[in-house]
Amino acid sequence: MSRGVAQLRPFEPGRDGDFDTVKAAHLLNRAGFGGTPEEVAQVAACGPRRAVEQLLDFPDAPAEEQSPTDVPDLSSIEGYPRTFAERRRLLAGKTPEERQALQQKFQMANREALQAVVGWWLGRMVRGPWPLQEKLTLFWHGHFTTSARDERSAFLMWQQNELLRRQSAGNFKQFVKSISRDPAMLDYLNNSQNRKASPNENYARELMELFTLGIGNYTERDIKEAARAFTGWTHDGEQFVCRRSDHDTGEKTFFGRTGTFDGDDIIDIIFQHPAVGPYICGKLWSHFVYEDPEPEICQELGRMLREAGWDLRPVLFTMFTCRGFYSDRAIGTQIKSPIQLIVGTTRLLEVPMPPVRQLAGALDQMGQIPLAPPNVKGWPGGRAWINTSTLLVRYNTCVFLAGQGEAIRGGRVARRLMGRGRDASPDGPRVKLQGASAEDLVDEWVSRLIQRPIDPEKRRILLECISGRENEEHAIRSMIQLIVSMPEYQLC
Repeated sequence: MSRGVAQLRPFEPGRDGDFDTVKAAHLLNRAGFGGTPEEVAQVAACGPRRAVEQLLDFPDAPAEEQSPTDVPDLSSIEGYPRTFAERRRLLAGKTPEERQALQQKFQMANREALQAVVGWWLGRMVRGPWPLQEKLTLFWHGHFTTSARDERSAFLMWQQNELLRRQSAGNFKQFVKSISRDPAMLDYLNNSQNRKASPNENYARELMELFTLGIGNYTERDIKEAARAFTGWTHDGEQFVCRRSDHDTGEKTFFGRTGTFDGDDIIDIIFQHPAVGPYICGKLWSHFVYEDPEPEICQELGRMLREAGWDLRPVLFTMFTCRGFYSDRAIGTQIKSPIQLIVGTTRLLEVPMPPVRQLAGALDQMGQIPLAPPNVKGWPGGRAWINTSTLLVRYNTCVFLAGQGEAIRGGRVARRLMGRGRDASPDGPRVKLQGASAEDLVDEWVSRLIQRPIDPEKRRILLECISGRENEEHAIRSMIQLIVSMPEYQLC
C-alpha cells in the first residue's frame, strides 16, 4: 500500500494516537467554523466516526425547506417584499409588462436585498444547525462560481445559494446538471446569450476546465461542440427554459462520440472521463485537509466517488475520518479564509454577529466577500490570503470582534454592493470573574481560541498581561485581544 493510500485508512483512536481535544477542534474547524469548548468536548467523547456521522447527518434541502421561517429578512427594505417567497407570489400570474415593471422596482432596492442575503448566510454559518452543510455550501460557491459583481439579482444569487446547500453532499453528477440550469450561472457565464446562430463558448469551457475535468483533458474542438449542445439554455425570470428556436439540433462530435447532443448528453459523456473523480476529489481534499495531495489519494477517492454513483457523502466521510485528516500535515496548517476568520471568531467568542455593513469593508480588504468572488476561478485561498496589506486588517478585525477598535472601513467592492458601515464596536465576549489564577485563565482562553499548544515564550507574555489583575475584566479582555492577534490564530 502506497503512503498516499495509507493516509486514507480510518484513524483509530488508541492505535493511531488519542482522539483528543486538539483533533476534535480540528474536525470542527475544517468541517465547520470552529467549536466552543463544550462542543469540542462532545466531539472528543464521540470519537471521529460517530462525530463525522453526526456532522454529515443534515437534510439535502435548502434552508427555506428546512425551516420556512429561515429566510433572508427583507422587511426593512423600502418598496421590497418582506421575503423572496412574497416576491415570487407578487410576480406570479403577471403579464410580461407587469413583471418587467415590478422587476425594475425591485432592482432599485437590490443592493439592500443582497446585503440581507449575505447577512443571513453569515448568520447561518455562525448559528445554523448544520455547520458542515454551510461549509460545503461555501466550498461549492467558490467552485461553481457566480458573483454579485456581475449578476444583478439578489434573488437569483440567493436561489443559487440554496441550490448549493441542497446539493452540497448529494450526487455530484446531478449537481453539475442542476448548476447548468441555474439562472444566475446561465447569466454569469453568458449562456443566456448562447444561440445556434452565434454560439457562446464560456459555459462549455468552464464546465470542463473548472467544474469537472481540469485543464488538459479536452480540446478546443470539444469546447466548440459542447457550446452548440448548450445553445438555447437560458431562463425566464427564476425558471430555467430551453428555447428550442435557439437550440442547435444538428449532430455534434464530442470526445469522439457523435450525436444530436444537448447539454445533459454532454455532461453524461464528461462523467465517463476518468479525470472527473480524481479532479473533484483533489479539490475537496485540498480545501478540507491539506494542499497538494498525493496523486494516489486523488485517484483512490475518485474511484470511490465513481463506484458510489457520484454520491459525495462516502468520500466526505472517508476524508474526515482518515489518518491523513488528523496528521501533522493537516492540523493547524491551513490559513483561515476571511469568512472562516470572522465566523469562527464570532463563534469562539460567543458574541453576536455584527451587522454585515460593519464587516463588509474588512471582508473586502481581506479579499473575500460572500456572493462576490473575484472571477470565475473563485478565491485562490491558501497563502494568497496573507500579504502585507491583508495581515493588519485581519488582526484589527479580530480585535474589533473582541470588543475593541472600530470597524474596518473602505473597500470599493463593499461600498458598491453593500454601502457604508457604521462604526460601533461589538461588546466583546462576556468575561466571568471567578477568582481563577493567571495560569488557568491563559490556558482556558488559549484552549478556546487557538485550540493547540503555543510557544512557552508567548504563553509567558500572556501571563504578564494579566498577572496581578486576574479579577479585572479589562485585563482579561486585553489578553483575549493579544491571543486573537497572534499568528497562530490565523491558522486552523
